[in-house]
Amino acid sequence: MHTLAVVSCAALLAATVLPAAADDTGGTGKDPVSAAELLAKVKTCDRISTGKYRTDQGGPAKVPVCGTEGAVFWEADMDIDCDGRITKACNSGTDPSFQAQTAFRTSAGKPLDSARLPYVVVPGPGPLWDYRKSGIRGGGVAAVIHDGKVRYAVVGDTGPTGIIGEASYAAAVALGIDPDPRTGGTASGVTYILFKNSEATPIESAGAAVTEGEALARKFVGQG
Repeated sequence: MHTLAVVSCAALLAATVLPAAADDTGGTGKDPVSAAELLAKVKTCDRISTGKYRTDQGGPAKVPVCGTEGAVFWEADMDIDCDGRITKACNSGTDPSFQAQTAFRTSAGKPLDSARLPYVVVPGPGPLWDYRKSGIRGGGVAAVIHDGKVRYAVVGDTGPTGIIGEASYAAAVALGIDPDPRTGGTASGVTYILFKNSEATPIESAGAAVTEGEALARKFVGQG
């Protein structure tokens, strides 16, 4: 939800987090699924949350969590999560809300690296929705869409029970969104599609998320 301008670091991260997403679809397979194909499958919302989420504290509650047979999804803003491993980009100096932990951890039991690993944040279980009851878990695979780009990520952290729309510093970089945890993010236009009962192994592998995400996306749009 935050950043300090670390432009040179962001440029380095682009090379780090995008090797498997060289084109605007974010895919490396022969037939990458486009943003338009994915968005066509989530045009209609069958709401599974009992109410709607706010995108920011004190803002209007207007974002429902929707469900299909194979995924849950929502459209919201993107705040920047810079928590987890302490790095040059993400620390208590660059992010006043920094926490040196993430809800889900690496295969070695360490906090995730938000500066290098694209991940999405799900609302903590609460009265509106419990992600666990929808087949979503830490390490699950997500497609994140913004401005015609698709990038694949994992479920890496949890947030407030009433707020939605957040992803890691690295996810923002991958989508061309300002990753600064203080002033970055984007106010709208981000679609999050989380595939049910999915898992990238190990959770800290961005490449595993891409490989699994492409396969799940093709199945989701009826290509495989």
